[in-house]
Formats: sequence, structure tokens, C-alpha cells
Amino acid sequence: MNEALVDISRLQFAVTALYHFLFVPLTLGMVWILVIMESAYVITRQEIYRDMTRFWGKLFGINFALGVTTGITMEFQFGTNWAYYSHYVGDIFGTPLAIEGLMAFFLESTFIGLFFFGWDRLSRGKHLLVTILMAIGSNLSALWILIANGWMQDPVGAHFNYQTMRMEMSSMWDIVFNPVAQAKFVHTVSAGYVTAACFVLGISSWYILKGRDLAFARRSFRIAAAFGFASALSVIVLGDESGYTVAESQQTKIAAIEGIWNTEPAPAALTLFAIPDQANRTNHYEIRLPYVMGLIGTRSTSKEIPGINQIVARNKQRILNGQQAVIALEALRKAPQDAALRAAFENKQGDLGFGLLLKKYVADVRTASPAIIDQAAWSTIPDVAPMFWSFRLMAGLGFSFLLLFACAFWFSLRNRFAGKTWLLKWALLWIPLPWIAAELGWVVAEYGRQPWTVYGLLPTHLSTSSLTAGSVVASLTGFVLFYTGLLIAEMFLMVKYAKLGPASLG
Repeated sequence: MNEALVDISRLQFAVTALYHFLFVPLTLGMVWILVIMESAYVITRQEIYRDMTRFWGKLFGINFALGVTTGITMEFQFGTNWAYYSHYVGDIFGTPLAIEGLMAFFLESTFIGLFFFGWDRLSRGKHLLVTILMAIGSNLSALWILIANGWMQDPVGAHFNYQTMRMEMSSMWDIVFNPVAQAKFVHTVSAGYVTAACFVLGISSWYILKGRDLAFARRSFRIAAAFGFASALSVIVLGDESGYTVAESQQTKIAAIEGIWNTEPAPAALTLFAIPDQANRTNHYEIRLPYVMGLIGTRSTSKEIPGINQIVARNKQRILNGQQAVIALEALRKAPQDAALRAAFENKQGDLGFGLLLKKYVADVRTASPAIIDQAAWSTIPDVAPMFWSFRLMAGLGFSFLLLFACAFWFSLRNRFAGKTWLLKWALLWIPLPWIAAELGWVVAEYGRQPWTVYGLLPTHLSTSSLTAGSVVASLTGFVLFYTGLLIAEMFLMVKYAKLGPASLG
């Protein structure tokens, strides 16, 4: 195994995914703000709401165009850098991605064209319908992509075929309605709604601070405050649900997030602050809330959350079982009609992926020593400190958004927000933070899945293409330069048209 190739392939996908997700959240949330603004225009027939929809729609369009570019190139990597992954699970993983492209993306793209060029060609009601369908399309895109990602986190509705050496779909229903995928979807789109609300709230606050376009800015502020308050509440509530599904399906991830080294009596305490020490497998300077983590993670007072040491011991046994599964599979491949070999393989098949972890260290799993098996068992736990701190910073930012929008909503109800300079400056300063929170969320979700590409089934080190590390470095460099150029272009255009304000409508 070429560890350098695996590492640089992971880095390239991480970089391109994080760049792509700089564009996605604003798209997900802005479309619904446009729906609200245009609905107000259709109901009241006040031209100012039409201008608001067109202006914020222009910023949405800039973001969407650049986001599409980064998304398309990112998906090509499954074929270029992750060929064995595509071969092994392509029949399953490719299905939701194909549906996303054929249904959601085409729907979204078609109605985006009508949104921009249909103002003088469609009636008010028909144009509002176009905007609604555009919003549905953009969120459907997120749904199918997150169904695919949710399957990587919790591979339900599929089985391994030893004759083809591939995973095959057993139930599309189970894949689509996978609780992990559904929880990820609602949490992710809610985060996008918060991002868009922060964006509109902050820019509207800038106009108010500058004393310009006040009627436009006040209305935009009120809509963003109400939409953002509801969205911030949703992020926290749905984030809790997402955490619960993780505790059910990925106990290694939840143990790393919380720094739980040993199983505690139920219900487990929530660690507010600590300094994780992975070398000594302990935490220093802990501040804890009794019972809270058990209630969040298990929805009960009687279920335990396994600690890292206990998970590793359990995974070690699964690796031993998986070792036997690999040996039986290799024999079965040579004699596929042998019923005894097939029975031996099927008896251990559930732990095949854990046996494949050994191939990172030895070519023949029969030669794995106890030390190597221990090493493989500990490799199933992601590094605790990055998980622990990424999650807490993300959660802290989430509560800061709730506080910001609660204040904005309260003062907008009382029509006193325009005089609250501290609130307006707060909203302006907070514009970039939802993007940081979203990126941290993806770090927790994806880094926390390691060492698996498909959790429990396919280790990352077996998923790559037969490339040289140098070729991936070259493509990574090209991607970084290209994506950075796109990001600079978006920032330039966004700042330019935000400064122009409604005057940019011509």
C-alpha cells in the first residue's frame, strides 16, 4: 500500500469538498429567503419586495454559478482518485448521485434560468412558482447527495457479493430513508438557512449603519431575523437528532467527539471542557455536566455510551473475526462451489471490513501478529483532539447564531433594531462565521469516519486508484489554484454588488 498516495488523495478530496461547501450553504438558504420576499411582493404588490427579490437573487446567482463549477469537478474524483471505491460500491453510491443530477440539479438549473429571465415574461404568480421550484430543486440536490453520504456513514440496504467482489443494493427504500442520511439532510440544510440569514442580516445592517437604502434594508433585516431565528433553533434541535443517530450507528465517532475513554454508568456526563490526551488515553482539566450526554446520546437514563477502550477491545475481536472472513473469502474465490467454504465465509462475513483493515499493515492477513492486530484495532478510533475541539467550536458558534437572531428578531418585533448600533455591528461581524461552523461540521462528519471510506465495510487505504502520489499532488495544486481563483472572484463580485445595493438593478 502506498500511504503517500492515500494521504494525498484524502487531502485533495478534503480540500475540494471544503472549497465546494463554501458555496453550497448560501445557495440552500438564500432560495427560501427569495421565496419569502417574492411572496410578499405577490401578496402586497409593493415594488420594493420585487426589488429585494431581484437584488438578493443577483447575489444568489453569483454564488450558484461558482458553486456548480466546484461541485462538478469534485465528483470526477470518484473515478480518478477513488477507482476501487467506485468499483466496490458504485452500484449503490452512484444511484443517488445520478438521481440528483437527472432530477434535482436539472430542475434547479432550469428554473434558475426562468427566475432571472422571466421577470417580464411571466405573471407574478407564475414567477413565484418558478422561485419555489428553484428552491425545491436546490434542496433536493442536497437531499440526494446526503443520502449518498449517509450511506457511507451507515451502509444499510446493501450486501456483499463474493462472486463479483462488490457491494450490491438490497433495498433502495432503506438507503433513501436511512435515519443517518435524513438527520444529516435536515441538519445540513438548516445550517444553510442560517448562513443565508446571517448574510442578509449582516449586509442589511451595513446599509442601516451607513444610513442608505433604509426602506430596503429594514425589510430585508426583518425577514432575515425571523428566518434566521427559526433556522438557528432548527440547527440546534436537528443537530441533537443527528448526534443521536451517530451515537446509534458510529459509536467510535461519538466517543471521540466526547472524549469518553471508558464506559461510564448510565447516563453519561457531558464534557463541556477538557484537554484530551490520546497518548495516555485520558482527559485533563475536565468540566462536566452529569447525565446530559447520556440523555442526548441514548434518549434514556439506562443505556450506556461505550468508551474508547471498550470499543477498541470489541473492534479487536471483530478484526480477528474479519481475519477469518478474509481467509475464507480467498479460499471461496478459488472454489466457489464449495458449500463448506461458503458457510465459513458467511459466518464471519459481517466483520469482513474489519479484516481488511489488516491489509494496511500486511499483504497476507494470516501473517498479522498480535501487535499488528492491536494497531489495527486502535486505528478504528479517529484522533480525539481534532474531533473534540471541532465539535465544540461548531456547537458554540451555533448557540451564538441563536443569540444573535433572538436579539434581532426581538428588536425587529419592537421596531427598535435600527437604533441598536451594537446589534448591527454584531450582525455585520458575524457574516463569515456560519461558513466556519459548516466546515467544522464536515470535519467532524468525515474525519470522524476514518479509517473507513464506507463505515465498517471498506477501509480508506483500499479505496484509491492506481496513481502516483506525484500526479495527485499536481492535480491538487491545480485545484487549489483554480478554486482559490473562483473564491476570489466570488468575493470580489459579492462585495461589489453588495456595495452598490439596489442601485445595481439598473
